[in-house]
Amino acid sequence: MKGKITLVTGGARSGKSSYAENLAKQSLGPVAYLATAIAFDQGMKDRIKKHRESRPQQWTTYEAYKDLYNLVPEIAQSHDTILLDCVTVMTTNLMFEYENLDWEIVQHEEIDRMEDRIKQQFVGLLKSCQEYGLWLILVTNEVGMGIVPENRLARIFRDMAGRINQLIAQEADEVYFTVSGIPMKIK
Repeated sequence: MKGKITLVTGGARSGKSSYAENLAKQSLGPVAYLATAIAFDQGMKDRIKKHRESRPQQWTTYEAYKDLYNLVPEIAQSHDTILLDCVTVMTTNLMFEYENLDWEIVQHEEIDRMEDRIKQQFVGLLKSCQEYGLWLILVTNEVGMGIVPENRLARIFRDMAGRINQLIAQEADEVYFTVSGIPMKIK
């Protein structure tokens, strides 16, 4: 049985997480929630707390951002649906594993290698969910619709996140774009 992939994208506070959670609630079976955020400051702790409170108690939460494909066999034993929130936070966490990188002078070849390794994290997750016949719902941010960021790190992130979103959208069975809490099916 082939799994289903749904991507929900939009800007900050566009309602994408709420919409993805509502989709997951339509699942016929149990839902696993992959939380990719790290509580690095009080603001992030508050956001994580609000997300926890908004989702059903019976969902199983896994807090991780790397090698998620390794969790899929375990999840598939008792769940039909995985909701990952969010792709761009996961991408950020994977980028910052490169601690000693000077983002202002890093060569394009190193950025390309990093992006390839990060993309493989998502490709592995997508393939694993498809193999196990799971419905994978991914939430991501559409970060490239505004002004060009002033600093190089932000531009690198914007470009990388955009290409990762494209990769996932190409594999997805359906894609939703949320604006002001309103979802629009674009694929």
